Amino acid sequence: MTVLRTGVDTGSPEYAANRAALLESLAALDAEHAKAVAGGGPKYTERHHRRGKLLARERVELLLDRDAPFLELSPLAAWGTDHAVGASVVTGIGVVEGVECVIVANDPTVRGGASNPWSLRKTFRAADIALANRLPLISLVESGGADLQSQSEIFIPGGRAFRDLTRLSAAGVPTVTAVFGNATAGGAYVPGLSDHVIMVADRAKVFLGGPPLVKMATGEEARDEELGGARMHGSVSGLADFVAEDETDAIRLTRRVVARLNHRKQGPPPAHEVEEPLLDADELLGVVPADLRVPFDPREVIGRVVDGSRFDEFKPAYGTSLVTGWASLHGYPVGVLANARGVLFSEESQKAAQFVQLANSAATPLIFLQNTTGYMVGTRYEQGGIVKHGAMMINAVSNSRVPHLTVVMGASYGAGNYGMCGRAFDPRFLFTWPNAKSAVMGPKQLAGVLSIVARQAAAAKGREYAEEHDAAMRELVEGQIEQQSLAPFLSGRLYDDGVIDPRDTRTVLGLCLSAVHSGPVEGAAGYGVFRM
Repeated sequence: MTVLRTGVDTGSPEYAANRAALLESLAALDAEHAKAVAGGGPKYTERHHRRGKLLARERVELLLDRDAPFLELSPLAAWGTDHAVGASVVTGIGVVEGVECVIVANDPTVRGGASNPWSLRKTFRAADIALANRLPLISLVESGGADLQSQSEIFIPGGRAFRDLTRLSAAGVPTVTAVFGNATAGGAYVPGLSDHVIMVADRAKVFLGGPPLVKMATGEEARDEELGGARMHGSVSGLADFVAEDETDAIRLTRRVVARLNHRKQGPPPAHEVEEPLLDADELLGVVPADLRVPFDPREVIGRVVDGSRFDEFKPAYGTSLVTGWASLHGYPVGVLANARGVLFSEESQKAAQFVQLANSAATPLIFLQNTTGYMVGTRYEQGGIVKHGAMMINAVSNSRVPHLTVVMGASYGAGNYGMCGRAFDPRFLFTWPNAKSAVMGPKQLAGVLSIVARQAAAAKGREYAEEHDAAMRELVEGQIEQQSLAPFLSGRLYDDGVIDPRDTRTVLGLCLSAVHSGPVEGAAGYGVFRM
């Protein structure tokens, strides 16, 4: 393989400015992550500890194997909304008794762990990841159920949580639930639909209706324990498979359940020895320009991510705005597609379609490194077939069956987002760098398009067009689109699986590659009709 060399001048003013801008973005990102980690704040976390209970992340930490990594997913969920950052639930992938698992842990310090619309989306995403990659799903439950103030947005879609658990079980993907406190109303079905259930004595409360509701509905006076306590479920109803003495014991029992699952990876193991990149990952902070309109060479990223900085480029002299080629990452063979100059032309589209087909024929996972302004427009390119060639690329990506991993490094605009496997195309995982932006087009371009349309409408009606109004409209639109294209905004709406430090890209992709190989890795057997 070819060993990639660097052309980055780490002593240049441009590099220093890029690095400073990205470090500033990372500092802002850390402040938002801290809000999620803080949960409901000192008052509620201290009260939770006084009751002898562990926090959600403390439960996760005890559950994981010693020194095992935890890839937290969607930590910025609900950012920019009226709900707490993190959406009152912690989700991620970690190793338990040597088995990679998806873990979902309610945060009871945030409104009692009650689910809001973003909690649902985050939980659904975790279940999707578990099913697609055949990873056991562990639920650490303590929740007051639905946030009733948002019931209109929760009740109907919330039923999917029940469906997901049953489908996981039917697909042979184990589901394990440990109940630490309340699991009431609809929440009672989480243990009810799980393969394995552990409950904490004198803490867990699992019932469809609590004492007040039972009193109102039937007139019956009932106490928590006889209605839904752990000991009752362990000896009378049979809902609990194990009754733990305390939270630590519940974690121990959960680990023992996982140890006895006999769960095996179905994908191939790493095919190569793991080699650290020859190029320094810390330099990624200065590689990407602060101004996303300035192009950069994605080989500078590839060389700092793949094993040994080794990369066999495919069609290097054809369709040069898109870099494609073969490498290995943490020992796993991968194909890489990375935008070089942002715009996708007909040549890049055809090159991508062929490369995706080759990856499927070799059952090789694909990594998409996005920095695209979309497909080229203009008379020459329309007449040259950009629509059918872009459609060819989108067809290939859509019908590809090998695992896709996407990282948005910079711009992600227009249909380029689709062709480079954006969220709508269901990559197994999608992560964003903090400097990245995504929208239908850039703010200035979108405002300009609206201005042109408004001018044409005024002219058609014989009216004079107000320049003052146009300037105000442009400013308003540009500000709105800029805000809505930022990484935290998009991550808050779960359009990615998290905003990551560029220096962690290799580690994150390595964890994801290991996860996707828990399931079979197979290529597509066929494609739709390609317009030639």
